[in-house]
Amino acid sequence: MTVPTGRRERKKAATRQKIAETALRLFLEHGYDAVGIREVAAEADVAVTTLFSHFASKEALVFERDADFERCLVEAVTGRGPDEPLMAALRREVHALVEHCAAPGAAPVWHMIDASPALRQYEESMRLRHADALAAALADDLGLARATTACRAMARFVVDARALAREADDPRAAVEEIFVMIEAAWAATGARTD
Repeated sequence: MTVPTGRRERKKAATRQKIAETALRLFLEHGYDAVGIREVAAEADVAVTTLFSHFASKEALVFERDADFERCLVEAVTGRGPDEPLMAALRREVHALVEHCAAPGAAPVWHMIDASPALRQYEESMRLRHADALAAALADDLGLARATTACRAMARFVVDARALAREADDPRAAVEEIFVMIEAAWAATGARTD
């Protein structure tokens, strides 16, 4: 998560974090469908309007790091060192995302997500948004005016690697296995790989 610099930004970030942590605790204790927005706001000691100024929907409360994850994927392309190969940078970032998603204590959250059609749908739309942003970064990296089919396909493969790996018995090994295929597919497009 990006560290805010000013007092006001730090206070807003702290409020956002408090709301997200409160929501997740309530959802895990009582069930996602059993807890309403008003209950989350009351428990976090904020107004409902304050909650909505930080989160666009109830589902967004569960995926509090959504924007950070998207930013990290894009920065793996745009912020990598001049000598770091593209696929190595993406592999490194996917490992970090999988490590976060497979961290101790994450299993109850994923069970809650898997049990909720609304959360599964939100997660899918989030992955598509992340893939679109990554495809645009890939296209820009290649000097293209817009994302090609190859850029969009590679971006989806990379984003979906996180979901596939988090479900594996050995998430690290799964990322490595998946990236062998991603690198082969990327090389087959004829795109430069540096």
